[in-house]
Amino acid sequence: MDFTEVPVSQHNKGKKKKNKTPKKKRVSGEGNGDGGGVEPKEEQEEKMEKSEQAATAFPPSFSVSEIKNKQRRHLMFMKFKQEKRKQKLQLKKKKKKEREALGDKAPPKEVPKTIENQRVYDETTVNPEDEEVAFDEGTDEFSSYFNGLTNPKVLITTSDRPRGRTVRFCEQLATVIPNAHVYYRRGLALKRVVPQCIARNFTYVMVINEDRKVPNGLVLCHLPDGPTAHFKVSSVRLRKEMKRRGKEPTEHSPEVILNNFSTRLGHSIGRLFAALFPQDPQFVGRQVATFHNQRDFIFFRFHRYIFKNEKKVGIQELGPRFTLKLRSLQKGTFDSKFGEYEWVLKRHEMDECRRKFQL
Repeated sequence: MDFTEVPVSQHNKGKKKKNKTPKKKRVSGEGNGDGGGVEPKEEQEEKMEKSEQAATAFPPSFSVSEIKNKQRRHLMFMKFKQEKRKQKLQLKKKKKKEREALGDKAPPKEVPKTIENQRVYDETTVNPEDEEVAFDEGTDEFSSYFNGLTNPKVLITTSDRPRGRTVRFCEQLATVIPNAHVYYRRGLALKRVVPQCIARNFTYVMVINEDRKVPNGLVLCHLPDGPTAHFKVSSVRLRKEMKRRGKEPTEHSPEVILNNFSTRLGHSIGRLFAALFPQDPQFVGRQVATFHNQRDFIFFRFHRYIFKNEKKVGIQELGPRFTLKLRSLQKGTFDSKFGEYEWVLKRHEMDECRRKFQL
């Protein structure tokens, strides 16, 4: 095998090759007298915003659910939501500036679409000037109360062997409803309780049921001729569980507010609640009991108000608070076997359309 020698010049011997990289030129600030190449703050902020948008921008065919890493997926989703919120805020500010610039010539604000204002029309919606409705209300079971012939007297009881939370809930309801008395069942059937209450001139029997130590149902029976309503109870909060609550309520009769009971069934339920309280509220106590119907859920709140000046009013919640959902309305007093029902909740039939309400 032959080897050939390659001649090496002495000039290049022992020298390493250097990588020639072009030096970055510093850009001097033109308006400023600085010699350094520091970028202005506005350009830096723009670059930061572009980099954030690039980080959160997804291709049109990409979805966050395709990311398999849970932590990464959550991070990207939160960034995406934050970016969407920023865009919405910018659009809102832009529209506000345009409206201010146009002044009186600005177009009217768009009314947002909600389930309430898109509600399906109900044939039983009550017209206050309807003579037939006025006649029915003048001859129904509550007419003696609204004519001032009877005063409400309420008996509040529980299911058998109530727990501490249910007992406290009953006691607090008795401070809200004037002339209310709390009695314990002691295993007595409700059919036997009703005749005794009628004999002692009670106008209502209210039964609080519980499940797993939590109140979950309410039976409200008007005496002596009915009707009887059964409600599901949820979101119960007692006074001690409420933040910024006021002092204990006084013995003054509260004012009653009934909101959004617009159908014939809603009117019956509204009158059922109204007859719990005396007709002559004592305004000195400044207490208000509110039954607010929204999407067939009845929200109960109990407040005290104070007039700060001619325009401003301050309110303070006293508690308790809870939410009711009507399950059934029965004619006459409580009778689970042979009672005639005016209305029964059928979830699969009635809850098909979200924009149709019963109350």
